[in-house]
Amino acid sequence: MHCQDILVERKNGIGRITLNRPETLNALRTQTLKEIAALLTEWSKDPSIGVIVLTGTGDKAFCVGGDISEMQNFGRSGGKAFSKLCLDLTKVLFRLPVPLIARVNGYCLGGGHELNVMCDISIASDKAIFGQTGIKVGLLPVWSSPAILPRIIGEKKSREMVFLGKKYTAHEALTMGLINTVVPHDQLDQETDRWCQQILEMSPQALRLTKKCLNWEWEQRKPLFEEGARLLSKTYLSEEFQEGTKAFFEKRKPDFMKFRK
Repeated sequence: MHCQDILVERKNGIGRITLNRPETLNALRTQTLKEIAALLTEWSKDPSIGVIVLTGTGDKAFCVGGDISEMQNFGRSGGKAFSKLCLDLTKVLFRLPVPLIARVNGYCLGGGHELNVMCDISIASDKAIFGQTGIKVGLLPVWSSPAILPRIIGEKKSREMVFLGKKYTAHEALTMGLINTVVPHDQLDQETDRWCQQILEMSPQALRLTKKCLNWEWEQRKPLFEEGARLLSKTYLSEEFQEGTKAFFEKRKPDFMKFRK
């Protein structure tokens, strides 16, 4: 398939998706979500692919979340459509029959961090930075954070991350259990390939059925993801979101105190 926002590679049983919007630090827009979902849906039917790697172009960012320049102009219908695309991609991710590895090469923030959370395995460069920063611009970190993040790093740490919008180093993320391993930046490809090769040596049937069992709970948690999408779509119309995004582009701190009066 022809893609505009992602680079696609298939070789020796490994599928590779590279977010290719370096000018936005690989931010996610409508087109990006559609392309990832369509490609993963196609690959999920291909028995020759045994593992998939998700990463970002360049050395600066894996993904910094949603594209704020697009979000600013959503309105009611655009916000609902984008939230639905997020939910649709979530369904594809949790029904993917092969392991999905996040190759985290830099900033992994907001929706990009939530993508990382939904991957099966995360391999990070020592330059990587993690965090849920959407709350700083009036966005809700509710794509996967409510349903999955507490199970990985615990309730208290999850609330710290989403309420304060803090950022964490790769080694801090490893200590929290947020990722699987950290390697020097120049060894990231070598380490990712090593994990891929180990997976390819395993029984395809066992991997497929084990992953289905591990993700079984997703079907029970689907209403939580749906509620997150509903709440997120409402956010794009709010004055607080407009203040947050305006401040982002003006490179200043948003004034949310005025909404407490």
